[in-house]
Amino acid sequence: MDASEGLDDSRTDRLDRHPTPGVRNSLWSWPDAKSPLVVVRNYVAIVLARICPSLRLKNWLLRRLGVTVGSGVAWGLESTPDVFWPERITVGDDAIIGYDATLLCHEFLREEYRLGDVVVEADAMIGAGAIVLPGVTVGEGARVAANSLVAADVPPETTVAGVPAEVVSRAGEGETTDDGTSETVD
Repeated sequence: MDASEGLDDSRTDRLDRHPTPGVRNSLWSWPDAKSPLVVVRNYVAIVLARICPSLRLKNWLLRRLGVTVGSGVAWGLESTPDVFWPERITVGDDAIIGYDATLLCHEFLREEYRLGDVVVEADAMIGAGAIVLPGVTVGEGARVAANSLVAADVPPETTVAGVPAEVVSRAGEGETTDDGTSETVD
């Protein structure tokens, strides 16, 4: 069962598609997509935010770039919001973005690039090293396991893990442990 099971919309249906000219892949056209000066500004601010131990300063820096940051949001060290389009990210109150997690709002492909909003709702947790792709919503109270690739929406109060991320439990359902017994997930 993948994270999109039971959801009507595919994340790819919500992406804005921008064809790119020429024989090279779309990454060669990035200066036409976004001002290089804006990308440099974003990059410098994001590098500072990645290494900053102060959550207040980190949230302040990211808000200056247009990231919508709720109250009580915690960004782990080295966590990285999208450098090209940080303004397309929304993180709800008391959410946690883990160490070295990445929130991407763009995909540069062969003949086009795609843009999509990333929404991490209140009380959600993104594990260390996880990658959230453009157009994904991580629902309220959802959990993304470390090193997962989130390519589909994560329903509220659901835990996903893996590459690609798949549902491993939902709030109130029993979760199987390594020894085969069942436990309740709160």
